Amino acid sequence: MYAEERQQAIAQRARQDGRVDVNGLAHELDVTTETIRRDLIALERRGTLRRVHGGAIPVDRLGFEPEVATREAVLTAEKEAIAKRALAELPDDGSIILDAGTTTLRIAQLLPPDRELTVVTNSLPHASLLATMPRVTLHLVGGRLRPRTLATVDEAAQIFVHDIFVDLAIVGTNGISLNRGLTTPDRSEAAIKRAFIGAARRAICVADHTKFGVDHFSTFGDLADLDAIITDPLVEPSMAAEIEAAGPQVVIA
Repeated sequence: MYAEERQQAIAQRARQDGRVDVNGLAHELDVTTETIRRDLIALERRGTLRRVHGGAIPVDRLGFEPEVATREAVLTAEKEAIAKRALAELPDDGSIILDAGTTTLRIAQLLPPDRELTVVTNSLPHASLLATMPRVTLHLVGGRLRPRTLATVDEAAQIFVHDIFVDLAIVGTNGISLNRGLTTPDRSEAAIKRAFIGAARRAICVADHTKFGVDHFSTFGDLADLDAIITDPLVEPSMAAEIEAAGPQVVIA
């Protein structure tokens, strides 16, 4: 395979999976890791990919948020596994915050029908689903609705969250890194996520492996603010170990 063909294959895989891994690509394409690193440098210079720790991500993941329907179709198996593992963190009879996002939506879909829970969410898709569950006491956070994420944000949302306290907050993120902590592209989304973490006795983050080593525009929390991060087995072990050393337990679903 010529270098140009290999680089086209790498770019296509990155767009499909959301991230590519140096070691995985070297094994798959039967070349050395140094060859893959040179390919990633070339793709970065063309503006196709951005290199991150251990691999690369498509540039459109930086500062750009795909709409909910688009994100729901990506990494479905990984999100399913993460959501199932997150169920073990729920209180038997208590209160939770469920952040907007496609992984947290899968948690809502998997909630045990016999569980008595008070659920607070700022997501319209989550609220529509939870409203059909007879044992769930639902609180929908008010505020401005962001069409891209279908989440409520801004001052009204923060005021609501300021006056509550729950057993567990489950938040999503667009990026996790040692230097920047938890990040997301939009400042208003960052503010409500920060409020969610502050309103809970325990806070966990659900995030697939493509979020690790990625930074976005707005920081909404330090790693030490979390009790755990639940992710999938494709997370780079060295990155997971570094994140865990900074505070939260990294749980592989």
